[in-house]
Amino acid sequence: MQINNYRPRFEAVFLLFFVFFVSCLLRLVFIQFFRSSYLADLAKKQHNLYLELEPLRGTIYDTNLKPMAINLPAESLFVSPCEIKDTDKESIIKQLIPILNADENFLQDRLYRRKSFVWLARKMTPEQAEAVRALKIKGLGFIKESKRTYPNSYLASHVLGFAGLDNTGLEGMELAFDKYLKGKAGWALFLRDARQRKLDIWEEMVLPKDGYNLVLTIDEVVQYIAERELDKVFKSSHAKGASIVVMDPHTGAILALANRPTYDLNNCSKVGKDQIRNRSICDLFEPGSVFKIVTLCAALEEKKVNEEDRFFCENGSYRVVSHTLHDHRPHGWLTFREVIQLSSNIGTTKVAQMLGPKIVSRYVKRFGFGKNLGIDLPGEINGVAKEPRQWSKISIAAIPIGQEVGVTVLQLASAISVIANGGQLMKPYVVQSIQDKRQETIKEFSPFMIRKVISSDTAERAKKILMGVVENGTGTLAKMEGITAAGKTGTAQKLEPNGTYSHSKFIASFIGFAPVEDPLITIVVVVDEPHPYYFGGVVAAPVFKNVASDIIRYLKTNQIPRQMVRRNED
Repeated sequence: MQINNYRPRFEAVFLLFFVFFVSCLLRLVFIQFFRSSYLADLAKKQHNLYLELEPLRGTIYDTNLKPMAINLPAESLFVSPCEIKDTDKESIIKQLIPILNADENFLQDRLYRRKSFVWLARKMTPEQAEAVRALKIKGLGFIKESKRTYPNSYLASHVLGFAGLDNTGLEGMELAFDKYLKGKAGWALFLRDARQRKLDIWEEMVLPKDGYNLVLTIDEVVQYIAERELDKVFKSSHAKGASIVVMDPHTGAILALANRPTYDLNNCSKVGKDQIRNRSICDLFEPGSVFKIVTLCAALEEKKVNEEDRFFCENGSYRVVSHTLHDHRPHGWLTFREVIQLSSNIGTTKVAQMLGPKIVSRYVKRFGFGKNLGIDLPGEINGVAKEPRQWSKISIAAIPIGQEVGVTVLQLASAISVIANGGQLMKPYVVQSIQDKRQETIKEFSPFMIRKVISSDTAERAKKILMGVVENGTGTLAKMEGITAAGKTGTAQKLEPNGTYSHSKFIASFIGFAPVEDPLITIVVVVDEPHPYYFGGVVAAPVFKNVASDIIRYLKTNQIPRQMVRRNED
């Protein structure tokens, strides 16, 4: 009787256990077949830490393999918020604020995230890292990275540019050749214990591939000389801006390029666009009298004029249609040689009228104006050179003297190099080669001739005339002791917003090369809005003299054989 009374209870308990067992079995089946991947991934995340392994960014060297952009070891700070009690977080934030110079809201956002890994500060200074370590806060950790550093600070800032925190190029060569410099990131899976602390045991790893190195045509010594003198004239003339380009006229290699204002490459987080802008290749301006080299060469090449032909310069005032043209000093009869040497606007215009708009325009284009020269720096602009059909009636009196055209400093450097090297327009370039870590060349860049502009005979005749500019003309302040030089001065009125020419804002310039018998360098100096003195022969010519004399002495003791020139086959 008693057994019969307990049987329903026994069956009920058995049924309950059976249902529970079947439920567990079904749950296990469900987990095994439908949730196994998810749970396996979750376990893997809890016990594995994925870290990206940063590649070493390539070094940038000058032409003599002196480092101009390098990598230094740096430590980055991360936090595991889940390891820190919420009650301790406010205290930690207050301790970190003065060390990291961080905003309180930023740190609160980071520490209160429900994650096991959050960056707090990237690439800290050694002092910051030591200060954080001294706090001995549980949940904070360090990862070794590399920080881009520029040993020479301001030097060649507009050539080198800079890279961001993630080692991605943002300006200059760092941007233009980022794909070569950056390298390829690797990764590693590190094991973690039950408390999610990283163990020095990796499960899988792919090593990073370091970036290639760049070797530039820039010479650190030449760059220093150019920047030293540019800085002097920028400050002494109270200028708005200034630029200088030093080029090997035979190859197109840029030995130095600088602008003012400039900036410190190691501290560029708060630098304005005006300081970062590479004025030498992306600023457009009317060149003024330095542009007369185009009319000079066109007249000689077309055999329309010779050096001793005489032109009446109207005693300083010449009417062209509705426009009256003036010389800065009145002249009567001048030979063609004297027209250029004394920079007569009237004499140059009369020569241009003999040539006609089509010939003048053709030589403007042949000298490389109005078109991108293709330098391996980002931001180069084309400039402005109008077609003859777009000329007005007074354009024949404006364009030959450097008005109604827009040029860059780089274009002027390439143009004057045509005369210096015997008539060839060379493509300017800054990168000499790309190398791997074993200094084996991956890619090499050779000089490239865009086109033959004038004959070698015309170039020699133009050289002698431009040498007279320095010896007896408007550029006497460019004359050096024991070194021959040739060049052209320029003083251009800037345009006002209403379209008229300013009587208080000028661009002073000098373009030239030295030594005349075998030019080693061409130099272009442009100073924007100097005062109180604003003539190119007074402001820019002395800069040419100081830079050229020091550079030539340096190059003659460190002469490197010139590379062979590749010619344009088109």
